[in-house]
Amino acid sequence: MEFSHRLRTWVLTIFLIFQSGYGWYLPGSYPHKYAVGDTLGVKVNSLTSIDTEIPFSYYSLPFCQPQDGVKDSAENLGELLMGDRIENSPYQFKMYTNESEIFLCHTGPLSGDQFNLLKKRIDEMYQVNLILDNLPAIRYTKKEGFVLRWTGYPVGIKVKDVYYVFNHLKFKVLVHKYEEPNVARVMGTGDGAEVIPTVAKSDSDVPGYIIVGFEVIPCSFMHNADSVKKSKMYEKYPAPIKCDPTTVAMPVNEKQPIVFTYEVEFEESDIKWPSRWDAYLKMEGSKVHWFSILNSLMVITFLAGIVLVIFLRTVRRDLTRYEELDKEAQAQMNEELSGWKLVVGDVFRAPSNASLLCIMVGDGVQILGMAVVTILFAALGFMSPASRGTLITGMLFFYMILGIAAGYVAVRLWRTIGCGDHKGWVSVSWKVACFFPGIAFLILTTLNFLLWGSHSTGAIPFSLFVILLLLWFCISVPLTLIGGYLGAKAPHIEYPVRTNQIPREIPAQKYPSWLLVLGAGTLPFGTLFIELFFIMSSIWMGRVYYVFGFLFIVLMLLVVVCAEVSLVLTYMHLCVEDWKWWWKSFFASGSVAIYIFLYSINYLVFDLKSLSGPVSATLYLGYSLFMVVAIMLATGTVGFLSSFWFVHYLFSSVKLD
Repeated sequence: MEFSHRLRTWVLTIFLIFQSGYGWYLPGSYPHKYAVGDTLGVKVNSLTSIDTEIPFSYYSLPFCQPQDGVKDSAENLGELLMGDRIENSPYQFKMYTNESEIFLCHTGPLSGDQFNLLKKRIDEMYQVNLILDNLPAIRYTKKEGFVLRWTGYPVGIKVKDVYYVFNHLKFKVLVHKYEEPNVARVMGTGDGAEVIPTVAKSDSDVPGYIIVGFEVIPCSFMHNADSVKKSKMYEKYPAPIKCDPTTVAMPVNEKQPIVFTYEVEFEESDIKWPSRWDAYLKMEGSKVHWFSILNSLMVITFLAGIVLVIFLRTVRRDLTRYEELDKEAQAQMNEELSGWKLVVGDVFRAPSNASLLCIMVGDGVQILGMAVVTILFAALGFMSPASRGTLITGMLFFYMILGIAAGYVAVRLWRTIGCGDHKGWVSVSWKVACFFPGIAFLILTTLNFLLWGSHSTGAIPFSLFVILLLLWFCISVPLTLIGGYLGAKAPHIEYPVRTNQIPREIPAQKYPSWLLVLGAGTLPFGTLFIELFFIMSSIWMGRVYYVFGFLFIVLMLLVVVCAEVSLVLTYMHLCVEDWKWWWKSFFASGSVAIYIFLYSINYLVFDLKSLSGPVSATLYLGYSLFMVVAIMLATGTVGFLSSFWFVHYLFSSVKLD
């Protein structure tokens, strides 16, 4: 009886989690209840532009500052690395209290530097990003009958060589009446109400609201600066203000002040708290994109299936034909061997630069594991857009933890190539811990100097540099060494055949084998190029990326296709008596990185054609190069490990003297 009560309790609890609010809450993401009249503080993030991709501090421009000074909000590691600088602002509301014509401040006469900087930021299409209750301000515009959604609003606009600033903001805050999460009330009466306690009604009698939307309409209004010289912040502006977003009236002039005002309107909405991010996640033409992705997945799966079936039938036919012969016929056949059977004495000959191969495979395992775990957690909702910076923070955390796997795989592969020799495992582990992070450090430091020179908030502060170095050498390196130690203690993989002392000469090929290797990357690229557009748009166009479930499916499919492509190419090389398959199997699937980099250049030329200045283009290409190196290591590792398993399986399945 007690067991049935417990079972019923768990079922009711799980059902409630998925039923209440049409969604479920993650730790730290519960709604905040505000009573009528509670103060709501708006925060500001960095100024951003798709024209330059260089973020700047909000207060680098002559905007109004809070009465109690500018204060930084607590930011996590991911937010700092993304260039977010969230600070308080002078904009304040009272919950469910409509206010209009609120005077904020007036700047002093604009200096020449302030005037030129403001014009430059307007020319570069910089956006102001406001945040209320963790929701970014959203702006709606109409164009050719379509409603467009934008996060933030522009600093100003240029009309007929005259610069205008948006100095009056009209806010609309959507609120939803707070609903007490009473389990018994949701589930009804009966046994469920007895076994699940109801929430105490301490504050339930006090009406409260939760914020489910934050909209802004920027206007350019010609204020009378003389009439507000003695006015204080939050006082009533002495004249009526008409906010018309279709006209501009406040030109920016040197040695002239700017007056800032705002108004706020509250509106009760049917939107529930778990659905409040839906407005940010809607994409125009999303159905077309979904069908394109599905079509791509189906085509690639079909092609991969055909390749796999043909490949397995070919190998199985060779093995079956050979094993059906008696010993005398096998001995005669050994003298007439052709194809992959001829390289039996060389197929496991150590490759050139074996330690570098082990290091790259180890780092590839680490990067691939990080990608799989991070995307899986994101797909489950633990790294939603509402939690800024958690995606980057999670990637760093999982990358460091998986240093154990990187050291283990690299050292065990090193011992396998060296036929069980323990020497050099410490050196290999150190190089694994420093190879990819060293490349990343070099690229990011170079780009950081460019951002420092531009006084951008995207520049990593020196203190954060020190923290990253400490994480690298105090956590990542020791974990990689521990993994290397475990790999040194683990038994190495025994080769099924002996390697001859004298290497076999490779016959001349009709075409360069590396040409085939480079062309093999087109098939893996076909699995992800559509998804790549969404990711690039999220990074460079300021759109929110949220389809992590689909991204996880694409990643799994990419892994399968990389493995199959590398297997096929390895088999083809062995069939033409080319036993140098180690590096070719790595780059057969790793060559997809070349096509991704070419796609990045294409995206820069055709989609980011407004990107201005050599600094912005250098930043874009630098980050693209960093991404491409990581993808090459991850996909190359998949191809190499699958080919190694296949070659080991193939030559252990048939005995050749």
